[in-house]
Amino acid sequence: MTEIAVLGYGTVGSGVVKVIETNHDSILAKAGVDLHVKYVLDLRDFPGDPIQERIVHDYDTIVNDPEIAVVVEVMGGTEPAFTFSKRALAAGKSICTSNKELVARHGTELQELARQNHASYLFEASCGGGIPIIRPLRTSLTADVIDEITGILNGTTNYILSKMIDEGLEFDDVLKDAQQKGYAERNPEADVEGHDACRKIAILSSLAYGKRVDFTDIYTEGITRITSADIRYARAMKKTIKLLAYSGRKGDQVTAMVAPYLVDREDPLYGVSGVFNAIFVHGNMLGDAMFYGQGAGREATASAVAADVVEAARALGTGVVSEWDPEKQVLTDVSSTRKAFFVRVQGDASQIAKMEAVFGPVSLVEAGVDGEYGFTTRVMTEAEYQACASQTEGILGMIRIREKGEAC
Repeated sequence: MTEIAVLGYGTVGSGVVKVIETNHDSILAKAGVDLHVKYVLDLRDFPGDPIQERIVHDYDTIVNDPEIAVVVEVMGGTEPAFTFSKRALAAGKSICTSNKELVARHGTELQELARQNHASYLFEASCGGGIPIIRPLRTSLTADVIDEITGILNGTTNYILSKMIDEGLEFDDVLKDAQQKGYAERNPEADVEGHDACRKIAILSSLAYGKRVDFTDIYTEGITRITSADIRYARAMKKTIKLLAYSGRKGDQVTAMVAPYLVDREDPLYGVSGVFNAIFVHGNMLGDAMFYGQGAGREATASAVAADVVEAARALGTGVVSEWDPEKQVLTDVSSTRKAFFVRVQGDASQIAKMEAVFGPVSLVEAGVDGEYGFTTRVMTEAEYQACASQTEGILGMIRIREKGEAC
């Protein structure tokens, strides 16, 4: 029997306990491991819940128990999760986590500590909720050279944008709705400002390209500036708006960014709506592969964590880690990346000639929005766009345009 401790009995932690206990016999039959949750660490008590008899409030109870082989860390944040993870790994106990902030900040150090102590450090649920993506990058796609990853990596922002598009609502109104339904946190900054997607693309890029990608180096924009006017223009162009996380590699150069994009109807990402996520991976032999599913939610995320627990239990004494080189991957400046841009400008369409004098050939977009007009530019670099924009008065907003089959 493999004894397990779960750190945190919130949404994901309670889900992990449920998955392990509900599917115990199936896991035993398929994987040959007999899993048992011995402890659950939480500051709270849960009177009336059967878990109460296994609740502990002192982490030392867990880390000093030689029977505990796998620790599930689903506390969130960096502390005390980082300290608890280090102590468990130093004691030879494996860690399975959904904590993308911790993996993005300290994953390199924790993986090395796991390797030194013949333990596992696994984090399948950190990047796509219930979508299997870490394991495929670590195993199934090792024969390929991965040169691009593009994805909708945050269910909260995708839900908000989908709702704005479907119902023509403003951002603030949809955010309140998302918070009421539990899709957005009380403090939604990490989601709506793009930080969550940024951490996830950093983890995926580190795995895919083999060197540590620092999430603080990734250019990141969120969705807080998207308005109902943007939605009207998107409809006029027969496109939708998605927050995309992207990284690409050409030779030794890696570029990464997170930003809202206009996506064409023919693009497979167009139909990814609500809280669902999708991740495109391009390999030099494989071509395109798309991983799609629920990017958040109790059962979906818990299922991915439990799968890591099974793998860790089967690898006791040897350990499994998803290693990348601790050397930092220097990212190229996004200013050199090329794409077309959609621009909203205060005024009326009679001024379009002035825009062409600055931006070169442009295409007018008519959406019937009073007091402004929109246009799309030719394909240009980010630096060229910024130079043109600096010469233009009255710009109300800009959204990048993703062309199907092209890098962001």
